[in-house]
Amino acid sequence: MKTMKALKIKNLKKTYKNGFQALKGIDLEIKEGDFFALLGPNGAGKSTIIGVICSLINKSSGQISILGHDLNQAPHEAKQHLGVVPQEFNFNVFEPVEEILVNQAGYYGVNRAEAFKRAEIHLKQLDLWDKRRDMAQSLSGGMKRRLMIARALMHNPKILILDEPTAGVDIEIRRSMWAFLQKINEQGTTIILTTHYLEEAEQLCKQIAIINQGVIIKNCAMEELLSELDSECLELHLKTAIENTPSLGHYPVRLKNQTTLEVEIKKGESLNTLFELLTLNNINIESIRNKSNRLEQLFLNLVTPSKKIQESD
Repeated sequence: MKTMKALKIKNLKKTYKNGFQALKGIDLEIKEGDFFALLGPNGAGKSTIIGVICSLINKSSGQISILGHDLNQAPHEAKQHLGVVPQEFNFNVFEPVEEILVNQAGYYGVNRAEAFKRAEIHLKQLDLWDKRRDMAQSLSGGMKRRLMIARALMHNPKILILDEPTAGVDIEIRRSMWAFLQKINEQGTTIILTTHYLEEAEQLCKQIAIINQGVIIKNCAMEELLSELDSECLELHLKTAIENTPSLGHYPVRLKNQTTLEVEIKKGESLNTLFELLTLNNINIESIRNKSNRLEQLFLNLVTPSKKIQESD
């Protein structure tokens, strides 16, 4: 059975009145049930794409189809499938948490009895049930983020769009949100995520598209993108302090401080040789981790050439 495209974008362009071309012919297809990351630096065009999909921004040209419904020809049917979590809080902060969800469901024709049932489910899933009668203004930033997700799910959308959903929340809340999003994705909800936390995309997403200066510069499976990394930097935390940078054969090494070494490992290299050299130097390792996110390194490698091209034009 052929999988339906949750979202299909063809030659999407957007030029603003001042002449700025935000989107320069975007082609993008997202399969139903996917967990898709849309990444790019500030001003790359991510929010413009989301704005056009949600009909908040008028496109200059191009086609958008949502689960087979053309956004121009059947806007009601197309948007019925969308749940959107924007960057900014846009609910009434002087309204009780539960009422925010129930009223949102009403906009989609859900009767109040059913809306209260759905609100209970989502508030419990997102650990907000005890706050259901509190005014939204009293919630912490992390709680408000979770409330935005609950609100977006009230009409049971098949596609959930998350624009920087964990911005400004602490690590514990972020990871609990990750677990929740993974669960609803496994249950069949297609998720489209934009984020500046590149670890988030690597942890959650199956497919990824990178946009820069209004152009998609990479569109592939997450595993395929990560396989392009030529090397990674490992941070070694030492059991005992050392004074000088050790010689570790062909491995580039830097002494960050007396108890931390940074070592570059080429793709495909075994760690056994590195550990043998460390042993020869009487260096004992307490712990080891990647210095930086692998996806971040790839992102910088892909985006930087585009900037150089623009600067030379």
